[in-house]
Amino acid sequence: MKSDTANNLPPYFNIDPDQALSQLGAPTTTQGFGAIAQACEAGRSDLSSRGLEADGARHLRLFSTWEITRYLIPVATGHFRRVLKQNPDLPQGRSETSGGAKWFTLDEVLRLRAHFGTEGSKAKEYLPYRPGGLPAKLVAVANFKGGVGKTSTAAHLAMSAALDGYKVLVIDLDSQGSMTSVFGGKVEDEWQTVFPLMARHYARHLRSENQRRLDRGEAPTPLDDTLTEALDVKAQELVQKTHWPNIDLIGAQLNLYWAEFQIPVWRMAARGWKLWDALTDSLEADGLLDEYDVIFLDTPPALGYLTINGLAASDILLVPLGASFLEFDSTGRFFDMLHSTFGSIEEAENMAARALGRDELNFQWDAVRAVVTRYDGTQQAELAALMQAYLGPTLSPHRQDFTALIGQAGEQVQGIYEADYRDFNRETYVRGRETFDATYAAFKQLLIGSWRRDELERAAQAAE
Repeated sequence: MKSDTANNLPPYFNIDPDQALSQLGAPTTTQGFGAIAQACEAGRSDLSSRGLEADGARHLRLFSTWEITRYLIPVATGHFRRVLKQNPDLPQGRSETSGGAKWFTLDEVLRLRAHFGTEGSKAKEYLPYRPGGLPAKLVAVANFKGGVGKTSTAAHLAMSAALDGYKVLVIDLDSQGSMTSVFGGKVEDEWQTVFPLMARHYARHLRSENQRRLDRGEAPTPLDDTLTEALDVKAQELVQKTHWPNIDLIGAQLNLYWAEFQIPVWRMAARGWKLWDALTDSLEADGLLDEYDVIFLDTPPALGYLTINGLAASDILLVPLGASFLEFDSTGRFFDMLHSTFGSIEEAENMAARALGRDELNFQWDAVRAVVTRYDGTQQAELAALMQAYLGPTLSPHRQDFTALIGQAGEQVQGIYEADYRDFNRETYVRGRETFDATYAAFKQLLIGSWRRDELERAAQAAE
């Protein structure tokens, strides 16, 4: 009886000290971190290569007639085939077997969508709503708690918007570079990230201040080599093409983290520099807001200076979180910190603005929504309902379910929309798509609503 009790003890009892020592290994040094990093780099290269073709580049898969007519272009399959037959100049697709299904590249799908948008029924939405003459909408996906599905949500929304026909730019503000990896970006150093745009914004401010000093007969503040070099950088030089024909990327890598140390140094040297406007002003000055329809900003899991820039630049803020007490609690603290941070910026700026008779600073977002991710309705329905009751319309009523497809796609270093449905059970694929399609539909409603509001305001101003 005693032996049975001993055998059933939890594993943390009766650990032998000598055996524990034998398994401990040698102490780790700073050089040891380097060795671990190299091992991770080798593993990362191996894993990422699974999504590459023989030429070493990442390529987007083909799309079948079934997918196109079900998910991308709202026409009956028979009508789709008739249109192709009547228009031999249109992409005709390719078959992997004689008489088999036709497959198309996304480039070809976009050409077909444009044809249907011009020649097809005006009662159907072949082209997504996009009012002319208005800038791109910037969408920040943020939460300072890690593991909430922030990058995954941003990446899949970007892919959804691209499949819908929008031209998308993704900006990775997180030095971990996860979003950059998703889209196969290659970033050598911080000069291929948003860092030079931040430095340029500060350098231009310093140059303006120097002109004022010269006008007062004072000595100017010299610009160091970094700031001088940044003055010549344009945002377009930082943009990379991806394996998606209508998704471009400004990537990130580890050195971008130094911006979190450099920005406060610049701010201390020039208190009048509006650091929170650096990204917004740079994108606008270089015309990127006119080159894209939607710009997604993937922020670091912390409320640092890069996150503040991403949030200040955004029109729409999405905050992913899980349906758990800890994530709900953490997200509440995140919103509290947003309130304190942006409130303090407004208070400081508006004291000076009132004294000088200038317009006051008021941050504003078209829409802010918390989004439940990785949702399990059998386990989390009660807590999700409680969260909805407290947050009301701020919490999107859509829940992003976790399905088998999510895990399988992640193992293959792919987004769900990049996965070939033939690699899955058809029912699993359809169910997995449904939750992300619904997430995109909820987001698209915010996008279209905010554009429509801008459109009506512009018309009202023109009528005055």
